[in-house]
Amino acid sequence: MKENVLSMPTLPHCPGIYLMRDQTGRIIYIGKALSLKKRVASYFNKRTQTLPVQAFKLQALVEDIRHIDYIPTASERDALVLERRLIRRFQPNFNVMWKDDKSYPFVALTMGEDFPRVFLTRKRKRDGTLYFGPYPSVKRVRRLLHWAWKRKLFPLRLCKLDIKEGQPYSYEKVKSCLYLHTKECPAPCLARISAEKYKKIALKAKWFLEGNKEKLAKEWEKDMARYSKKMDYEKAAELRDRMDALRHMDERITVRQMSEEMLNMRTQKTQAVQVLRGQLNLKNPPEIMECFDISHIQGVEKVASMVRFEHGRPAKSEYRKYIIRTVTGIDDFRSIAEVVERRTRRLRKEGKPLPDLIVIDGGKGQLSSALEALRGQDIKDIPIIALAKKEEEIYFPNNPHPLRLPIDSPALLLLRQIRDEAHRFAIQFHRHRRKKRIIDINHAK
Repeated sequence: MKENVLSMPTLPHCPGIYLMRDQTGRIIYIGKALSLKKRVASYFNKRTQTLPVQAFKLQALVEDIRHIDYIPTASERDALVLERRLIRRFQPNFNVMWKDDKSYPFVALTMGEDFPRVFLTRKRKRDGTLYFGPYPSVKRVRRLLHWAWKRKLFPLRLCKLDIKEGQPYSYEKVKSCLYLHTKECPAPCLARISAEKYKKIALKAKWFLEGNKEKLAKEWEKDMARYSKKMDYEKAAELRDRMDALRHMDERITVRQMSEEMLNMRTQKTQAVQVLRGQLNLKNPPEIMECFDISHIQGVEKVASMVRFEHGRPAKSEYRKYIIRTVTGIDDFRSIAEVVERRTRRLRKEGKPLPDLIVIDGGKGQLSSALEALRGQDIKDIPIIALAKKEEEIYFPNNPHPLRLPIDSPALLLLRQIRDEAHRFAIQFHRHRRKKRIIDINHAK
């Protein structure tokens, strides 16, 4: 559970409703309160008594909270009416989960095995396995587990083999395992790690899933000091990187007051994302969108930009600038292919999530080049479109007929915003490069 991350004096002792958001700004729970200050504080109070099932759900909710908005009301009755209206409108995951009887997934840690595994499941067994959750968003939990595994916070095996201590498999049986050759797995199947050492890794996974990050960090600090004393600087550096990754997860919870009108304005972008999903016939809502643009003058100082929108809003810390490296002369098609390839390759290398939608500033030619860059990396499941400026036409792969949306469509307005932002960012970088080039030439004279 989170501690000392919420400034309670900002909350008033009055009736109202509170809206809990995750790190992307999505509303995940809406509640009412006779006293906003006391009710919200109860979520972060370890002394709050809950039943075991409620404790699971409460922990799952609190771990996801990053922002809390609140709307004061004149009475408890007003808070009840407003709560019901907003729940119907926004359908927050945790409100829906706690109301119905659907089977939501848990994270399972098989501590009853000699060499435990971590995976998502909807079924619970009495076999020594620990379960964490339930979680309403499978996608987000899967991303978190993948992120932690790629950064070796707990490098447990991913396979389903029944591995017993003292009974290793033959090399021929497991030689096709990719993670064996990349050394991302400690390979208990070949007895390259003892059950005792492996269980220590599993214990750290347990601490992580319990939210006991301080205990995990202290353990790694001890290990790092021990490796440094032995002058095993490679392992010490690896532990340092793990600690940095762990600290990166700690975010303070922000609290702010707003009106219902302000709330409506903030949610318009989220609704536009849902409209865009329907208009483009996408399998999933494009919560993460990335747009690419090229900028140059007659092939001079060729640069590119990539901007990212999350839930319909700019995520400026994720913007990226590129200097075109492999293309000579004027060739926007190959330039787009280069930056799309560089961006996706970097995301996969760092274990970060790929976007839900890629938008290319251009037409059919730019789209084909970007698609070829994705296929060159065997990426086939990212939706990709191009938005042409002149007629605001939307092009799809393998479809000669563009889509034209109404000029006032929320979906088109959102696409134009991300396209124009990518263009602005590219132009800004190009001007900077030109200015620097002129200064360098003058200095050379």
